[in-house]
Amino acid sequence: MKEFKKSRRNFINKAIALGGLGIVAPSLVFTAKGSSIGVKEEQKYQRPKVLFFDVNETLLDLNAMKKSIGNALGGRPDLVSLWFTTMLQYSLVTTVGNQYHDFGKIGGAALKMVGLNNGVVITDEQAGEAIKPILSLPAHPEVKEALILLKKEGYTLVSFTNSSNKAVESQLKNAGIYDLFDDRLSIEDVGKFKPHYDAYNWAARKMGFESKDCMLIAAHGWDVAGANWAGWQTAFVSRPGQQLFALANSPEINEKDLLLIAKQLAKL
Repeated sequence: MKEFKKSRRNFINKAIALGGLGIVAPSLVFTAKGSSIGVKEEQKYQRPKVLFFDVNETLLDLNAMKKSIGNALGGRPDLVSLWFTTMLQYSLVTTVGNQYHDFGKIGGAALKMVGLNNGVVITDEQAGEAIKPILSLPAHPEVKEALILLKKEGYTLVSFTNSSNKAVESQLKNAGIYDLFDDRLSIEDVGKFKPHYDAYNWAARKMGFESKDCMLIAAHGWDVAGANWAGWQTAFVSRPGQQLFALANSPEINEKDLLLIAKQLAKL
């Protein structure tokens, strides 16, 4: 036992020394009794066979819609984030309750709820007008170049969104990136909103790939977490104001824009 403790101390000291020199040593795994069960090598992520892209915020710039939502809430842009989280909350409420409503309708209902809580009465018509800009949002500046690079590298590109089929078609066409995707999936066809586990499994089956061969690229921590828990690889686009969920696994890639992610994937 003393020999084992001495050997273990020596190993740890060497590992610390190597770490200080910027050298990554393999980690030794120990059982509860302290016996060595082998060496666990650090593994690099594999080239995915299909790339799934979230649409809103990830590909498209939401600033125009944020402005219209803020105006509808009595000139309160500070309430836009609350509106979005309320919309996401109630999309999951409908999923857990085995119901389905169009994401836009949920967004309208959430807008009216946030308004009432802040002394602003919003009609159905006003809510619809406030959300309408989501159909004609521009792509973020680097998005088209990134998608073209990934197409050139032979990747299969699929949009995967909580928006309806009709809405995402308008969104991608108006943003000028519709034809860059091999397919376009909406959770409307499965009736469960992301980040429900079943939504990712359905998308993988729909495209004919195993979960391990899929990668989700998204600017939302909840979406990245859901995909990872479903067995997918993930890439996080850290748009301003977006954060990863601390209780989920880290994504394979974490960059500030889509082009930086595309350049990493092009090297695989």
